[in-house]
Amino acid sequence: MSKLVKIDITVPNQTKYLGMIGRIGESLAYSLESYQGNRREFAYQLNLVLTEALANAMRHANDCDPDKDIRVSISASDQDLVIKVFDQGQGFDIETLAKLKACASDEGGRGIKIIFKLMDQVRYTQEGDRNVLEMTKHLH
Repeated sequence: MSKLVKIDITVPNQTKYLGMIGRIGESLAYSLESYQGNRREFAYQLNLVLTEALANAMRHANDCDPDKDIRVSISASDQDLVIKVFDQGQGFDIETLAKLKACASDEGGRGIKIIFKLMDQVRYTQEGDRNVLEMTKHLH
């Protein structure tokens, strides 16, 4: 029988919440029964992906505006883990950004490359009045 996990949390647009959200990802990695790989590595990867996605949304999409917030929605089935990060920014072309080469001296741009490398599917769309970074990891 398929078990579905759903987590939905909204945090203020403040970097002090990055660690908490990352730890939620770690905890989830250890609890997903259908995942057969290295759980420690998976926990690290989920923490990294969540932290990078939230930091980007806070800094770039929401322009560090403390009056804005970030919503994180995580759902897991026996087959897939889907993470959605909702921002209140102007949006951007994720495909173009992902194709740019980051130089060793670049301060930014690595986060989205890490996300593309660690997740199986990544897309950036709109839902209502929010932009959504949707990241999928196949569990099998």
